Amino acid sequence: MGNNNLKPFFDPRSVAVVGASDKPGKISNIIVRSLKAAFPGPIYPVNPKYTSVEGLKCYPSVQDIDGKVDLAIYALPAGATPDAIRSSSGKVGGAILVSGGFAEAGESGRALEKELKETARHEGIRIIGPNCMGIYDNVSRLDTFFISTERIRRPAPGGVSIISQSGSFAITAMDELASEGVGVARVISYGNRMDVNESDCLEFLADDPATTAVALYIESVEDGRRFVEAAKRCSSKKPVMAVKVGKYGAGARAALSHTGAMAGRLEVYRAAFKKAGVVELAGYEDFLAGCKVFGKDLRPEGNRVMIITDGGGMGVEIADACLAMGLEVPPLTEDVKEAIAPLFPQYFAIGNPIDLTGSATDDMFAQALEKAMSSDGFDIAIVAALWGPPALTDDLPELLSEKAVFTGKPVIICSPGGEYTRQRLGLFRKFGFPVFTTPEGAVRGAAALARNRKRADG
Repeated sequence: MGNNNLKPFFDPRSVAVVGASDKPGKISNIIVRSLKAAFPGPIYPVNPKYTSVEGLKCYPSVQDIDGKVDLAIYALPAGATPDAIRSSSGKVGGAILVSGGFAEAGESGRALEKELKETARHEGIRIIGPNCMGIYDNVSRLDTFFISTERIRRPAPGGVSIISQSGSFAITAMDELASEGVGVARVISYGNRMDVNESDCLEFLADDPATTAVALYIESVEDGRRFVEAAKRCSSKKPVMAVKVGKYGAGARAALSHTGAMAGRLEVYRAAFKKAGVVELAGYEDFLAGCKVFGKDLRPEGNRVMIITDGGGMGVEIADACLAMGLEVPPLTEDVKEAIAPLFPQYFAIGNPIDLTGSATDDMFAQALEKAMSSDGFDIAIVAALWGPPALTDDLPELLSEKAVFTGKPVIICSPGGEYTRQRLGLFRKFGFPVFTTPEGAVRGAAALARNRKRADG
């Protein structure tokens, strides 16, 4: 539709909520509350049934608001939405339609969505949705997600931006990332993409200084050629990764009923991702792993992994997982062995993995990391810190951070365990490490970094 200006969505100075309610628990009430909690600009509830909503003056219509409204969120029944868009003529720059009941609901819904599209085109209003969550934005502090913060935590500011056709996928990922201390820049749930689609979002994020990496959840792509062009432009500036769902029969049918999307053939998408420089992710766990490692802006030179641990079995598990995911676990060269061996007791296994055993200390971990990663033989380190050894202290994360800065190579932390261990994960996050609680998760993160390096090398 019209131009590709998305400024009303990502830099709004004022926001209206059409269909606003003063009843706690209603979708529109949650949106007003979320906006009040964070958005710095004017908020205009709109509903002729109220004179105020959540302590804010409520307007009978959008036309009764003084001046222009950059962005309006419509929380109305599907059938009432086209007329509401028409009544906003000349007042609204962008609209987010959170309601369902359109193309995903069958023939009548598709007809209603067609009418809505024609109305928006005629009025010159850009639209995200319908059938979406909208935008959670740590830059503009806009939050249109209609799930309360008590149920879904919001991530702190970070570098990854998420584009998701599915609202439920987006909020679940947000909640998990927030609980693990991983920040995001912007999260866009675009639903049925009646107007604004994944290509529009990629074009915007390519030039967005707040976004250091982009993660996509895709059920289908509307315009394949434009998607490849937009993704290629974006991936030339920052990592772009994507999980494609609806790959097979049942999933494809579910995608159609979910957002009205025709999922398409998997091999076509894989070819498009490869051409566009997009890192393909296998699923939800890959998606979270990618967000963790790319959120730290880590850039390895290759796929050679050094494993350092104080548990031999854990090291073997990580090595197996690395090989299964296409990573290399090369042996230590003789010169590195000679540099490391004098630092530790003779009974330590000096290889790859390096097993520091139950005698491990903070300094042993730090020295092993420095000596191994100062060589040219390794690109990524996975440090599997098991907190059983009595000599390990809360100083370990800071010591590892100093060595990681010194070597200039990505370091991924794997620290499985119970309550004592989990209480210390925040210490690693404080010093900027991507942290995983399973060997497979840590290796997924390393593999995502390596695949992006391979993509960048062409």
